[in-house]
Amino acid sequence: MSMTSAEIRQAFLDYFAKQGHTVVASSSLVPANDPTLLFTNAGMVQFKDVFLGLEKRDYSRATTAQKCMRVAGKHNDLENVGPSPRHHTFFEMLGNFSFGDYFKKEAIRFAYESLTGVYGIPPERLYYTVHQSDDEAFDLWTKEMGIDSERVYRMGDATNFWQMADVGPCGPTSELHYDWGKEFCTCGDPNCSVFLDNSCERWLEVWNLVFMQFNQAEDGTRTRLPKPGVDTGMGLERIVAIVQNKRANYETDLFMPIIRHVQALRGHTDEQLEENLIAYRVIADHGRAITFMIGDGVMPGNEGRASVLRLILRRAARYGRMIGFDGPFLAKVADKVIEEMGGHYIELRARRQFILNVITQEEERFLRTFTNGLELIADLVEKLRAAGKSQIPGDEVFKLYATYGFPKDLTRLIADEEYGFTIDEKGYEKAFEQHAKISGGSKIGEIAVDMLQVYADLLDRLKQEDKLPATGVLHDPYCGTSMPATVVAILRDGESVNNAGEGQKIEMILNATPFYVESGGQVSDTGHIVADGEVEPGWKMEVTNAVRPVTGLIIHEGILTEGNVSIGARAVAKVDEERRWNIMRNHTATHILHRELRRILGGHVAQAGSLVAPDRLRFDFSHPQMVPRDKLDEIEAAVNKIILADLPVSDSQQKFSDLRQAIA
Repeated sequence: MSMTSAEIRQAFLDYFAKQGHTVVASSSLVPANDPTLLFTNAGMVQFKDVFLGLEKRDYSRATTAQKCMRVAGKHNDLENVGPSPRHHTFFEMLGNFSFGDYFKKEAIRFAYESLTGVYGIPPERLYYTVHQSDDEAFDLWTKEMGIDSERVYRMGDATNFWQMADVGPCGPTSELHYDWGKEFCTCGDPNCSVFLDNSCERWLEVWNLVFMQFNQAEDGTRTRLPKPGVDTGMGLERIVAIVQNKRANYETDLFMPIIRHVQALRGHTDEQLEENLIAYRVIADHGRAITFMIGDGVMPGNEGRASVLRLILRRAARYGRMIGFDGPFLAKVADKVIEEMGGHYIELRARRQFILNVITQEEERFLRTFTNGLELIADLVEKLRAAGKSQIPGDEVFKLYATYGFPKDLTRLIADEEYGFTIDEKGYEKAFEQHAKISGGSKIGEIAVDMLQVYADLLDRLKQEDKLPATGVLHDPYCGTSMPATVVAILRDGESVNNAGEGQKIEMILNATPFYVESGGQVSDTGHIVADGEVEPGWKMEVTNAVRPVTGLIIHEGILTEGNVSIGARAVAKVDEERRWNIMRNHTATHILHRELRRILGGHVAQAGSLVAPDRLRFDFSHPQMVPRDKLDEIEAAVNKIILADLPVSDSQQKFSDLRQAIA
C-alpha cells in the first residue's frame, strides 16, 4: 500500500531531522515584515533575512512544510487551475535549508537519498539539470552519485539560475525531474527530453535545489559569498502524485476526499463528475485556498490580499453554479478541508467555526448580486453582437467589478464560456487605475515602486563602503530615546547628496538609530537629530517620520531647521519622549482590547489591522457580523476597568512553536 500524503509530508521532515535539521513550523500565508509579497510563495520566505545575513537563528540547518499561495505577480497559477493536472493556488512546499552550513555535495545527496530511499522512486525514472556553467554540480551528480552523464542536462539562466533581486544573493540551481514514461509523451517530439518539461506531460519537475554562492552588485558583477547557502523546494502535491502513482495531483488523497465530498453534496454519478471534472478540480483547489487564507487572518475585501480571497471564493462559487449548486455550499467544502488537513495545520481546527462563518456570509453576499450581474453581461453581449463586436469594453468590465462584485477573472470566464467573447484587459486596467487616482489609493504604492530600487542600491553601496555593517543600520528602539550616531547618507528629492542646508527637506540615514519605524499599524517616532555638540558645529533636523523601505535601512524624513550638515557628521538622535509614551499607551490598549474582544465575542477574533498613534488608536478585527450595541458597551467597560486598575506592564518572549501548540 502506498504512503498517504500525511505520511509523505512527515517522512520528509523526519528524514531531514535525522540529517541534523531543525524542523521549523510553517509560517503564515501572510508574510511577516515583507511588503513586497502579497502571500508567502516559497519555503525560503520566512528565512529571507537569514540568507541576507540580517537575522541570526540558533540553527544552521532547517526543514519545513510551508503553506504557499501563487496567485499574484509572476507566480500566478490561477488561470491554469483546473485544466492543468499540476497547478494550484494553494500548495505546500517541502524544503531543506542550509545557512552557511553544508553546500552542493550534501544537498544533492540528501535529495537523491530521500527520493530513492525514503519514497522508493526508481532511479531510472529520475533526470537532472544543472546550470551550464556549474561543473561542480555536474561532477557531483555524475561522479559522486554515479548518475549516467546522459541523464544530467546543462541548462541556461532561464531555468537554472536564481536570484532574489537585481542586487544580492544568487546562484545556480539543480532540478530533479520525474519521467512518467514514453507512453505519456504529449509533445510528439522524437527527441523528447526534460528540456520540454513545461510543454510535455511526460516530464514533471519535482525538486529545485538553489545554491546561493554569489553576491551580485549593481553593475552585474558577482563575487563569491563567504558562507554559501542552500534553499530547496519540492511541491508536496507533486511528490504525492509520484509516490501514489497518480498522473494528476487531483487524483491523490490530498484532493480526492474533497472532490468526493463535493460529489456527494451535489448527488452526481461518477460519469457526471467526469463530465464536470474541471469544475470539481477548481472547487477542490479553491476550497483549500480560501480555508487556509481565512485561517491565517485574511478577510474578503476589495484590495490586496482581501481582493484575492474574494476572487478565489467567488470563482469557486461560480463553478459551483455551473454544476448545479443553487445556494451556499463552500463552507461545507471548507469543513472537509479542515477535517483532512487540520491534523497537521492545527490552526484550522482552532478557527474552524470562524472560517465557516466568513465563507458562508461572503458566498451569500455574492449570490445576492450574481443573477443581476449575469443579466447585465447578457444585455451587454446582446448589444455588442448587434454592433458586430465580440469584446466587452474595459470600463464595462470594471463596472461589473465595482457594482456587482464580479472580479475581472470571473467576467472573462463567463464571457468566454457562455458567449465566446473576450474582455478588453488594457481598458480594464486603465479604468481601474483611473478609479485608484480619484480615490487616492495609488499614491503610496507609486512611491514605493519608484524608490524601492534607489534605497536597495543605496544600502548595498553603504555596505560596500563599510559605512554600514552587513546587517545594515543598528536599530534599537528599545534602548532608550537618545543614541549617538554618524550621518552616512543624505537624500534630497530622491537623489543622494553630500550635504544639506537650512530649510531643506531631506532624508537622512544614520549608522544607528533609536527611532521606531512605522510598522504594523504603529506610527513612527518623531523627534530631532542634532549635531554632537562636543565635536560638530550646530545643526538640527526635525524628524517627522521614520521608515524602513528595505530590510537593513532606516530613513529619517524631515527638515533641516538649523545650520548645515554633511555626510560623516557626528550626531545624536533624539526621540520625542512624551509622544512615544502616548504611543506606547495606545499600543498597550490594543492588546487589552484584543484580549477582551476574544473573551467576549469568541476565540475566533483575530487582529486584521490597526492604527496606533499618540492621540488615538484603531483596531480592526475579524468577526462575521456587526457587534451589537450591548456587546460594544460590555467591551468598552471591560477595557476601561483594566486601564483604571493601573496594572504593571511586562513583556516576555516565547517560541512561536509554543504559541502554535497553545492554540490547538
